[in-house]
Amino acid sequence: MTKELTIAFIGGGNMATALGAGLIGKRCGAHDVHVVDINPSVLEPWVQQGATVASAPDEVLASRRVWIFAVKPQYMKEAVQNCRRFLQDDTLVISIAAGISSATLGQWLGSPEQPFTRLIRCMPNTPALIGAGASGLMAGAGVSEDEKMVAQQLMRAVGEVVWVENDAEIDMVTALSGSGPAYVFLFLDALIQGGVTQGLSHDQARTLALATLTGATQLAALSPESLTVLRERVTSKGGTTAAAVAVLQERQFPDIVQAAMKAAADRAAELSSEFS
Repeated sequence: MTKELTIAFIGGGNMATALGAGLIGKRCGAHDVHVVDINPSVLEPWVQQGATVASAPDEVLASRRVWIFAVKPQYMKEAVQNCRRFLQDDTLVISIAAGISSATLGQWLGSPEQPFTRLIRCMPNTPALIGAGASGLMAGAGVSEDEKMVAQQLMRAVGEVVWVENDAEIDMVTALSGSGPAYVFLFLDALIQGGVTQGLSHDQARTLALATLTGATQLAALSPESLTVLRERVTSKGGTTAAAVAVLQERQFPDIVQAAMKAAADRAAELSSEFS
């Protein structure tokens, strides 16, 4: 891997745009970025930043040391097949496509007899669009420590990063942080609707719900105390919070959340089988 960071995004949509915003001007110049996308309206903002673009894979890919595949899973095989003739021995490939295992990707990029192993699977989430994401990464056997550091720096441009060991753990990441924003939005909506039902205006309830969730999350992140202790400090015996928590526990709120996460992880594993 050369010291110069040159990047190709195959797929220039929302997640690629978020990564570009975190990288251009900080880790690389716009001229170091090449974007391939069939949609001209997607490419135009990249052109305005100074990146090079193409509507189909081209020879510029061969000069980019990091390829980031940011296409939907159902289009991934075709995208890989169209790009692979430009793959170099020292290209680092990062895939952010859900549900496609490293083994499958390695065979698509190489062959069943000699799979490509300089490959990193990444599961980001949508808060990366505002630089507040959470990403899980797993490295293939051919990835060096230096290349792992490059991938980590790339994803830290849009949020927090954790490393996992295998595809099964990436499925767990999918269930927790990948799908997690949807759980949070559902909970937020329930809080807001609860406030409206109790007599607040929608604007009042929304302001309070968003601030409460943001504040509680920041307190949990910054406090040395455990989540149990923080919860107990809010929950006076016989008080209002105790009454509310009793209902959540009676209706098995933790079990519901964990069952939802298991369903997400199971579906990710199913998708992996389907795509392979």
